[in-house]
Amino acid sequence: MKILVCCGSGLGSSFMIQMNIEKVLKELNIEAEVDHSDLSSAMGMKSDIYVGTRDIASELINLGGQVISLNSMIDKKELKEKLTEALTKIKNK
Repeated sequence: MKILVCCGSGLGSSFMIQMNIEKVLKELNIEAEVDHSDLSSAMGMKSDIYVGTRDIASELINLGGQVISLNSMIDKKELKEKLTEALTKIKNK
């Protein structure tokens, strides 16, 4: 499974979210490849789950994977809930 975190510039905020996703995955005992990128590069990268803040999430919808739209990039509870929901959808496909 591959998870790609996207932000406008692909630098600090997406890397911070990536680190939080890795912590959540460890808590859930789930292995996945997690990476981050800028929005334009994400268009050419295949992933099972795309994560972005609500201002860019709509641009991730047509990439073919589950999309997680975060209201807050620092809210770990929101991240865990939405990540768990996306993982469940993928598992039940």
